[in-house]
Amino acid sequence: MLGDAILVVPDATADPRFADNALVTGEENVRFYAGAPLVNEDGIPLGALCVIDTAPHPDGLNDLQRQGLETLADNVMARLRGNRDTAAWRTAESDARRALNDSEYRFRTLADTMPQMVWSALPDGYHDYYNARWYDFTGVPEGSTDGEGWNGMFHPDDRERAWARWRESLTSGDPYEIEYRLRYRDGTYRWVLGRALPIRDGADRIVRWFGTCTDIHEQKLALEEREVISQELSHRIKNIFSVVSGLVAFSARAHPEFRDIAADLRDRITALGRAHDFVRPHGAASAPAVRPNSLSGLLGELFEPYQIAGKARVAVSGDDVAIDDRSATPLALLFHELATNATKYGALSAPDGWVAVTMNRDGEDVTLDWRELGGPPAMPPDGQGFGMQLMELSAVRQLGGTVARDWKAEGLDVKVRVPLAAFTRR
Repeated sequence: MLGDAILVVPDATADPRFADNALVTGEENVRFYAGAPLVNEDGIPLGALCVIDTAPHPDGLNDLQRQGLETLADNVMARLRGNRDTAAWRTAESDARRALNDSEYRFRTLADTMPQMVWSALPDGYHDYYNARWYDFTGVPEGSTDGEGWNGMFHPDDRERAWARWRESLTSGDPYEIEYRLRYRDGTYRWVLGRALPIRDGADRIVRWFGTCTDIHEQKLALEEREVISQELSHRIKNIFSVVSGLVAFSARAHPEFRDIAADLRDRITALGRAHDFVRPHGAASAPAVRPNSLSGLLGELFEPYQIAGKARVAVSGDDVAIDDRSATPLALLFHELATNATKYGALSAPDGWVAVTMNRDGEDVTLDWRELGGPPAMPPDGQGFGMQLMELSAVRQLGGTVARDWKAEGLDVKVRVPLAAFTRR
């Protein structure tokens, strides 16, 4: 077995290496031996495949016999390697199965202890798993909502919307997120937030969807209640604006000489009312079409009365800025004064005149550029009137900014520079 080739012993009794061997002198009476070494792929000898006879063979083995013995030895090693590989594969498979079972057990244990409802689905959308929280919430028998059975758990008014959103995610691979009403175990319906993310393999193919359903019923009711209270509070504040505006009008009738001043004051009150209604807390039902925390949205609301169908006489562009209720009031007063003056004396007093408002964020500051075009030449006033003082109060004192005016031949150019921090609370 330690040699490199077949070992042949024609007559063991005549070979001094084996003449005294117990297999030769004993009952086995070995006389002829021929052995092929069994060597593994690492070069380690494992044994020998041999043929033995009790009669000598002086001629040993011929070429065909040698080839046959070598072939048998190779087959023995192939069988040994196959058995070893099979054993290793079975061990690895067993280890993988145990690891998979252990991983699945840990996942199910974790999922069942979560306060959220957890589910999974195959790439085609077939739902094949729900955690214990799902069955506790819905009260349905285990397995009854597999496949498309979960569709029956939606509120009838939400069913088609939820399914359409799910089909869209299955087609596009985008994350799934939607709010809908889910049937509770007592037969009522509660609002939940449904979310799901796709799990992908190395080839970017979706292999599974994992999702959650979070009970948001109490938060939903609280938001609806807050919306009702907000609308009622806003209604009362707007009534205050109306009362003040009515008092101004009543005083103007008693003192005709103050009629123009009263009209300007009423317009300013109206502008404040529009700013308040824009930035107040909103729900989904009452939110403006544009973002209620957007400066461009506020300006759009303020300039709406000055626009003409098919033609924007006040065009707003540039970098939008987030605002809140603190900055909305001075901003509304500032741009109301500019628009009012442009209507009386500037670009908006001419049929083809218009105004370009540009917002530009520059580091920690925001520059607001009001530029009038197509109107009469801008003429500096003789003195600083109430409107100018109000603009200074709004931009400088309340917002901490600066105001620069340039009376040009093509129209007034006003640059207002305000710290970015003044627009919203930190």
